[in-house]
Amino acid sequence: MSLHLTTLLAILMMAAVTYLCRGGGYWLFRQISPTPLVRAILVYIPGTLFVSYVVPAVVAGGWQPLAGSVATVSLMLATRNMTIAIAGGVAAAWAVWLLL
Repeated sequence: MSLHLTTLLAILMMAAVTYLCRGGGYWLFRQISPTPLVRAILVYIPGTLFVSYVVPAVVAGGWQPLAGSVATVSLMLATRNMTIAIAGGVAAAWAVWLLL
């Protein structure tokens, strides 16, 4: 297996673009001074992005991801332990997969 020059250049360009996209946000916020309202709104963006990715997958996935999600959220609320919540969610999804 050999590495072609075009493949190497494509990888390097994708890495550069990724770095610029990630670093651009930090650069932008050094240039501007967001108001307290904007800062308060930005705190909620990671959670809303997570929900916007997860909910459609859970709804479209059927019973298995639904059972895993319900078990994970329930265990997290009950135990406040992420390890137990994730393990329980995986176990619930696996159990539904075995039953169906």
